[in-house]
Amino acid sequence: MQKLFLASLFKDVFQLFKEFANESLEGKKVTFIPTAALPDQLDFHIQYSKDLLSKMGLVVDELELSTAPYLDIANKLERNDYIYIAGGNTFFLLQKINRSGAGNIIKDQINAGKLFIGESAGAIILAPNIEYSKDTDDPLAAPLLKSFEGLNVIDFYPVPHYKSEPLMEAVDIVISKYGNKLPLVPFSNSQAILVREEEWKIL
Repeated sequence: MQKLFLASLFKDVFQLFKEFANESLEGKKVTFIPTAALPDQLDFHIQYSKDLLSKMGLVVDELELSTAPYLDIANKLERNDYIYIAGGNTFFLLQKINRSGAGNIIKDQINAGKLFIGESAGAIILAPNIEYSKDTDDPLAAPLLKSFEGLNVIDFYPVPHYKSEPLMEAVDIVISKYGNKLPLVPFSNSQAILVREEEWKIL
């Protein structure tokens, strides 16, 4: 029942998302999780993404995992129509997902068929393990993280920003290190990975 839209940079592929959703977006509520952006202070990027979603007709319901009470986390993830996890530091994101208790809820909602949008870190977090992203994200941003085990929703390892600046060189390092060890799926800022049930493709 999985329906996943995985992007490197959502603003570059939002038209693909409209086609992938295959329904009217007007009035649909999206749980927007900006948590990964906190370490790098990506406020402008987060605001741009929220404004873009609003222009598409979606109602943006922000959920900051580092501060929200568990009941708010559960209510927003379960009741809203879509889940969107924005980009930033994957290790910090995983630390906050684990400490907030949001991980199992997100997995349950995905497996129940709720449309999920993952941007960069929000895509990587679905992999079985996120350690492979050490060359693109700083693990020191998550000093309390005890395990690199991801949400394990997908059986491949997304590598966002392939051939895209400013992370092009770092991504090449990831591929050279893990290309023969893990089923990596590199994709550029102008591409998205579309997952329906257990089948996926890059557009």
